[in-house]
This record gives sequence, structure tokens and C-alpha cells, in this order.
Amino acid sequence: MTALLLRSGKLLDVETGEYAEGDLLCADGRIVETGTGLTAPEGARIVDLAGAAVLPGLIDAHVHVTAATADLGALPSWSPSYAAAHAGRIMGQMLDRGFTTVRDASGADFGLADAQAEGLIRGPRLAFCGKALSQTGGHGDSRPRGTRLHDGHQCCAGLGRIADGVDAVRAAARDELRKGAHHIKVMAGGGVASPTDRIDSTQYSMDELRAIVEEADAANRYVAAHAYTARSVSRALRAGIRSIEHGNLIDESNVPEFLEHDAFLVPTLVTYWALKTEGREFGLPEDSWRKVDDVLGAGLAALEAAHRGGVKIAYGSDLLGGMHRHQNEEFRIRCQVQQPLDVIRAATSTAADLLGMTGEIGTLRVGALADLVVVDGDPLADIAVLAGPEHLRHVVQGGHLVSGAER
Repeated sequence: MTALLLRSGKLLDVETGEYAEGDLLCADGRIVETGTGLTAPEGARIVDLAGAAVLPGLIDAHVHVTAATADLGALPSWSPSYAAAHAGRIMGQMLDRGFTTVRDASGADFGLADAQAEGLIRGPRLAFCGKALSQTGGHGDSRPRGTRLHDGHQCCAGLGRIADGVDAVRAAARDELRKGAHHIKVMAGGGVASPTDRIDSTQYSMDELRAIVEEADAANRYVAAHAYTARSVSRALRAGIRSIEHGNLIDESNVPEFLEHDAFLVPTLVTYWALKTEGREFGLPEDSWRKVDDVLGAGLAALEAAHRGGVKIAYGSDLLGGMHRHQNEEFRIRCQVQQPLDVIRAATSTAADLLGMTGEIGTLRVGALADLVVVDGDPLADIAVLAGPEHLRHVVQGGHLVSGAER
């Protein structure tokens, strides 16, 4: 038995928002006991926290671990091994920022997930969708106007695959599920980084969206949809899509639709701030950079409306290239309209619910996977404790110290 005893910490129950002072014992990858004065098993590693705060490991529900550049149109020309080398570096840095689980929203595949699970790559647990499904000329179609050919091979390093028509989207969804997709990603509206669509466009017919949902449901999986506007979000929710990514341009009419369909919203506000300030430096084409303003200002208002209306909100960052380093800044941005505990729940218990891992991650309850972070300071009083990775003292994944002091 491999055991780790964290002694004298302040353990945060993210459901109640209360701390309990005491010890936490991990064994064989899980939390096995919490309380005061716990006895360490023979051979256990003991770490004295001296009152530091202990939280569940953080969960980012919208990342692209293969997006080592903001020029997404360039990725399909990269060698798969080169893209994988970049992904390994990006994943390791995510772990060092306290993210012990991430949901990749297109680009990552079973190879990266297997490599992480087998210990070949340092990084968060990886829930992947493979390639996002896009209509011709949609957000997942990175071809400029003059390009006709498209390589959709699974080893291509791009983020999307093009499929048009009900039969084709069924086949594409089935293919991603065949390769082990945790969820299916579909582009249901226009985007910033795509060269030939408008932000306010809707994408895919309702028949196509419903066909994709049917295939995911048949495999006991779900669909996540890239969508910004109230119209594209409404269409996606009515088609049965469970997770709306971004949603910057939603309005009050969408809130009851989220509740009716028991759907999640995954805002990714930090990426627009980063794209506006640094995007061109890291490869974002000029035409895409000009589209950022269309969604940058509205995101906080959309988040506030969704939060006020009781929508389930998970944490997402969606960063590209050298901007991945801003992953924790999403905490600070959201706290302009939410309380720290609400944002912490978005990155722990609510994200775990979205990933279908309720009780397994996102909690410090006995029996959960022993993924947690130890921080200096009180994040309930000052969210900067999580927004600044320098405050992280330890990261524990599967009961092992994987980052921080005394690793």
C-alpha cells in the first residue's frame, strides 16, 4: 500500500463552503480517512501543512492540450509526434497550476489519454473528444477561402473534422466514439479562430444536431457545443446538447432553456482577454484577432445572467499557444460577478458533475480519488490565492505529490 498523510490542514468542503481543521489520509490513490490525529500507516509519507488550505484538485472543463499555437489553421500540417511533444509540455504545466483533471474540447486523442494514464506524460487526467465535428465553412473548418482539400485523418494534428449531412455526421460521431471519446464536440455557431464564418452564424441543421445527439446518447455519452449567440445556444439546447461552450452572447431568454434541459454552461472568459492582448504574438491571424471584440465585452454579463438564473456553470479556459500560462486567471475574472466559492465549485464539484465523475473528483470526501491542491492563504477570502499559481504549495494526484514543494 502506498500512503500519504497530510497533517494539520484546513480541508474545504466545497458543497458547504466550510473548512474543517484536521488530517487527510490517502492510500492506493484514494482518500481513505479525514479527521484529527490520524495514525499514519507504516511507510506512509507524512507532510505537515501547518494550517494551509486543502481543496479538491482543480478541473478545467475546456482546454485544447494540442493547441501549441493560436494559428489553428497551421496545426494540420504539424507532425503528430511534434504536436504530441508540445502537448506533453502543456499538460505538465497544467498539472503544476493545480489542474488534476481536464476536459479537452477537441484535438486530444486516446493516445494522449493513455500516455497520461500510464505515466508516460505528466499531466491532468484527460477526458477527450477527439476531433470536433464541423460543417463545411464552420468553426472547425480551418481552411482559408482558396483551399479545397481537407485532410481529416485521425493522426492529423488539427482540432476539427468536416462532416455534412445527417448520414455523414452520424458516421463521424460514431467514429469518434469508436476511438473512445468521452464526449462529442460539435461546432454549432461561428467562432473567433475560424477564417470563413461569422460570429453570429448558426451552424448545422437541427436534423444534423439531433442526429449527433442521438449517436452520443446511444453510447451513453453526451454532446458539447461551441456556441456564442442566444440563437445558436437555443438551437443546441433544443437539439439535446448538454454542454454549451462559451455562450458569451446569450441573453435572459436562454436561462430557462438551460434549466429545462438540465444543461451546463462553460464560459471561457480568460481566452478573449488573452487573445486581445497577446493573440497575434502567438500566431492568431489578423482577421481572427479583429473578431475578438465581438465576444470580449459581453462575456461577464452573460455569466452574471446565467449565475443569477441558477444555471450550472463549469470552469473553462480555452487558451491557445503561449497563452496557456494564464489558465488560473479565469478565477479572478469570474469573481467580478461571482463569489469565490461559486467559482471554486465551477472548478471542482460542478465540473465533476459535467464530466460524469460526481464523487470521484472535485471533492475531499472519503472514497474519492486523491486529487487535491494545498494553497497558502484562504481562497474564499481572496481568489488571488487560486488565480496566482505561486500560492500553490502542493499538488496531489492519485495520492502522490506530483508538483510543488517536497515533490
